[in-house]
Order: sequence, then structure tokens, then C-alpha cells
Amino acid sequence: VQLQASGGGMVQAGGSLRLSCVASGGPFREYGMHWFRQAPGKEREFVASINWIGSSTDYAESVKGRFSISRNNAKNTMDLEMNNLKIEDTAVYYCAARRYYTRRNPEELTFWGQGTEVTVSS
Repeated sequence: VQLQASGGGMVQAGGSLRLSCVASGGPFREYGMHWFRQAPGKEREFVASINWIGSSTDYAESVKGRFSISRNNAKNTMDLEMNNLKIEDTAVYYCAARRYYTRRNPEELTFWGQGTEVTVSS
């Protein structure tokens, strides 16, 4: 499956952004979908995931209560609504997929999008 992330940009602290990921070339509804991020000089880290039907979500502690992940299987899309953004949210955000299951370890993810950059300024 091919993944295309979009929606990144520059925003002031406290602001909001909505990232989107469009999937093609595979049975989207069979994939657990994820967002990861990688800040300069840091390892790629888990942000959020959603199961194949959208009934179960998981969030990193650092974004819980501020970010919301959702998916639309009819449109093969996944979104990440990011509110109350903090400077430490600055990173390149990647959407990723794994068939049937969701995982927090990036090494267990099968398909990756190209990333979209989010910059949060003070």
C-alpha cells in the first residue's frame, strides 16, 4: 500500500493543525494505521494509532488529550487532529501501516509515507 501524508506547516504554540494520510494500492480497511514523528537528532517515535475499523485508538502519553486520530475507510484516509500544539511537537510526521494490527515500535510497521513537516514556534 502507498501512503501520502499532508497537512504539515508552521503554527504558533497553542495552535492547531490537521494532518491527513491517503492510502492507495491496497485493502485499506485491513490495515492498522499509525502516526509517528521524528524530531531533528531524535529517534522516530510513536504518536497515535487506530485499528482497522476505527474502534480502538492508542496515543503516546505526550499527546494524549491534545491529538485525535481518525479514519474513513470509505475514502481510504486517516487524519490526525492536533490541538494545543507545543514547541516539542515540532517534527516530521509520518503515517504508517501494518496489516491487521497496530504497533508502537516503528520497526514493526510495514508501509510508510514520505512525511510532512510540522514546526511549532513560540
